[in-house]
Amino acid sequence: MPERTTRDRLREEYFDVLPEIRQVVMYLEAEIRYHTRHILQRLKPYEQLAIKSRVKDCESALQTLLCKREGRTFDPEKPGDYSILDLPDLAGVRVLVFPNSRLVEVDEALRCHFKGWIYKPLRDNKGDAVPPKFYGYCDQVSSRVRGEFQIVPMLLGLFWEVEHSAMYKFKGVSNSKETKRHRANVEHALASFEKGIESFVRDYAQPPSEKS
Repeated sequence: MPERTTRDRLREEYFDVLPEIRQVVMYLEAEIRYHTRHILQRLKPYEQLAIKSRVKDCESALQTLLCKREGRTFDPEKPGDYSILDLPDLAGVRVLVFPNSRLVEVDEALRCHFKGWIYKPLRDNKGDAVPPKFYGYCDQVSSRVRGEFQIVPMLLGLFWEVEHSAMYKFKGVSNSKETKRHRANVEHALASFEKGIESFVRDYAQPPSEKS
């Protein structure tokens, strides 16, 4: 019988902790829904707040671990150097908000509740700030699996979902200069559209006497 590889061991570990990953996802989503309920109740007809959760699949977890290693290979002499539990995003929740004016309110509500979680500010290709991520443990259900949540403008988040599905297996294409340029153009257009909608609604709702 051939000896088990590092990939085999990691797959075994993944499916061993999978029930805990699912518990963290359910708990984290429930907590976020509870602590944003007052915002949801006050949304105007055109505003939206949606919460989406996901469990990182096994092959995606292995690929992420590989990307963190030099040469993108596992050292067969050091199997103990690798663990699925090293990943901070096995259990993830994304909070989609429209329009952007609600982002700060949602951020404050969740940041206050998830004190002690690691805040990871992100940067886009131009160095501009983009929606951050928060990492931490839901000790009530697991002390091994970390959870992740991110608050994202809804249009941008939905675009990321489509882009990820389309580009996941084509890293060379997704990292090309042309694709990055197209991505930046789409993100800029979505942001402009969202600002335009907010401006239109604000002007439309303003009494005629205050517009002059």
